[in-house]
Amino acid sequence: MSGEFSDADLVLLGHGSTLNPDSAATTHQHAAELRRRGDFARVLTGFWKEHPAFCGVLRGVHSRRVFVVPLFISEGYFTEEVIPRELGLASPGQSEFPRVQDRDGRRVHYGGPVGTHPRMAEVIVARALEAVGSGPDAPSPADTSLFVAGHGTGNNENSRRAIEDQVLRLRELGRYRDVHPVFMEEDPRIADAHGLARTPNLVVVPFFMSDGLHSHEDIPVLLGAPPEVVRERFLRGEPTWLNPTVLHGHRVWYGRCVGTAPMVADVVMERVREIAASAPR
Repeated sequence: MSGEFSDADLVLLGHGSTLNPDSAATTHQHAAELRRRGDFARVLTGFWKEHPAFCGVLRGVHSRRVFVVPLFISEGYFTEEVIPRELGLASPGQSEFPRVQDRDGRRVHYGGPVGTHPRMAEVIVARALEAVGSGPDAPSPADTSLFVAGHGTGNNENSRRAIEDQVLRLRELGRYRDVHPVFMEEDPRIADAHGLARTPNLVVVPFFMSDGLHSHEDIPVLLGAPPEVVRERFLRGEPTWLNPTVLHGHRVWYGRCVGTAPMVADVVMERVREIAASAPR
């Protein structure tokens, strides 16, 4: 192994869940891929709701350089307060702290969340193209309205902003006829997609880091699928949405969540290079 990070460890941090095993799967997926590439001495994982915990993950680091990348959608409470506090990079309530710090004989480089990186727009497009496929009935992006679906919450404006920023980038790319953000708990709502679309073809991509109740059940129901059908399919282990489904005069394709896309490993590397380039010499 050789390269600029061969003497460094990488730590990927996810939320995790005691109820949803798929929550941690995304973090393990990207860790496995980055281990396979062999760019780092070691690739470790840490979680808020599972083990190893944030507070102890650095104890497993053997290298004198370590890069930490949060697999989160947006800046906010976890990336700006919880993780820095648990890693010992910031005191409780401290919102400003050095992104590169020396701790216990290691130089810790703390990167931004993957969800706010500009290349996530490419991930969204890849998921949208994957959902529509390349068959003879698949519409071109120019004849399709693209919707980026997120949770939305009045408690964290950054959650909404992360999606709106990606929508702006997608509009600048100009591949789709129109691009819109839609949310579960804020306006415009996911159910509003049918009224916002300027084409008869809709493709909806969930902007979540991992699959779970929201992506498998909530969003399909909000788009108009019968709740009892969605639930029955989920319990049988079947896809809860069939592409395309015709609803309200539209053909609707529904993509997989962005966080599980293989390209996210490339976004992690971009975050590592950014923080490495900004580190003091």
